[in-house]
Amino acid sequence: MSNWIDYSWVGSQKHFVDKIDTQCLGNVLLGRFGGNSTANRKVKNEDGCLVWANADLNVEFAVLLDAHKSAESAELVVATIESLQTDIKQILALPTRETFRKLENLLLTTFESQSFRSACQEVEGETACLIVARKDKYLWWFSVGDCILHLHHPELVALNEYQQNHRSFYEWIGKVNTFDLEVPCFSTGIKELRKGQNHIFLTTDGLVECPNVSFDNPQEIFRAFQRATNEEGVFYLLDEIQNNGVLDSTTILSWFVEIEDEGMQPSDRVK
Repeated sequence: MSNWIDYSWVGSQKHFVDKIDTQCLGNVLLGRFGGNSTANRKVKNEDGCLVWANADLNVEFAVLLDAHKSAESAELVVATIESLQTDIKQILALPTRETFRKLENLLLTTFESQSFRSACQEVEGETACLIVARKDKYLWWFSVGDCILHLHHPELVALNEYQQNHRSFYEWIGKVNTFDLEVPCFSTGIKELRKGQNHIFLTTDGLVECPNVSFDNPQEIFRAFQRATNEEGVFYLLDEIQNNGVLDSTTILSWFVEIEDEGMQPSDRVK
């Protein structure tokens, strides 16, 4: 299929330690900071990401990974999803009502397969994995572990709603693998986007665990984008954690979606 933006990266390819990097992938802004180096810290970055976007289909597909011990588990997940590229893009081109159920079934079939589970036993370490797809006015996610998905919109802010998934600890894909359990543990969800501008924001935990800042509060994250471009906002966040001595790497995916249709309202709301 034509008109796709395709990008993938794992920190073992380029680590961005002591360096902030931002890159536009269509309407998706990728921001990376590999953490601050110290005399006793090995220079490495175990994050990873994948972005496929198609403006003609009004869709974005993103994967965010935060591995530990090594980047091998992130490399495996990226390579596995890339091997499904044709199938996933065909699913994303289907009518919206069919897309998310078929996408979830494909991912579960893949991750629960014996071949993938065997490959996981050959890698060093394990990874958190957040997979997000936005099609038309709907946002879908598949989450293993503690990567974060925020959604910013004034109607949700008024009700203090930001985070869509939840940080779920002791879940990974890799040497220690949730799909080896008798009952695999993960979470999924679908959210209707609201009329107007919706800001979709994914991050690994380096951002929210940085000392001396308050980015564990999503209000502080989105304050960075007030009167700023997407790129300026992401750079500000990464610059703040660099200046405050964060050691862990941080990877951010941030984009805005304009929705024309009115979102669902309660039946007693006056028209």
